[in-house]
Amino acid sequence: MKIPLSANIPVIIFVCEHGAAKSIIAAAYFNQLANQRGLNLGAIARGTNPDSELSAKTVEGLQRDGLIPTESAPQKLTLADVESAQQMISFCELPEEFLDKVTYENWSDIPPVSENYEKARDMIVAKVKTSRLEEPI
Repeated sequence: MKIPLSANIPVIIFVCEHGAAKSIIAAAYFNQLANQRGLNLGAIARGTNPDSELSAKTVEGLQRDGLIPTESAPQKLTLADVESAQQMISFCELPEEFLDKVTYENWSDIPPVSENYEKARDMIVAKVKTSRLEEPI
């Protein structure tokens, strides 16, 4: 499910360095969970230094899990993205210009998807399920 930033729903941004794996998994699972819970929230994936294409392991893993990536290709994190976001979750170090623009959490303890999709996915999903990602009051 693609969530355009212009939609009238709050957006959560998941950011990883390459925008090709961890953030893609997190956004896909977040959107599934938000839909199941009936929350008026959506997630997108971005990268600080995006690759040219999504990680093949990520796409294959999400397909096996019955999910579709939120993006068709890695997208670079922009100031406009950050300024329109309700919250940001980062799997990597963020560029300094974004740090004071939005509330964010750092989830840098997730292992590389390239080494073990299932382990990375399970850790990401556990964090998504237990995080305080809720609708704004």
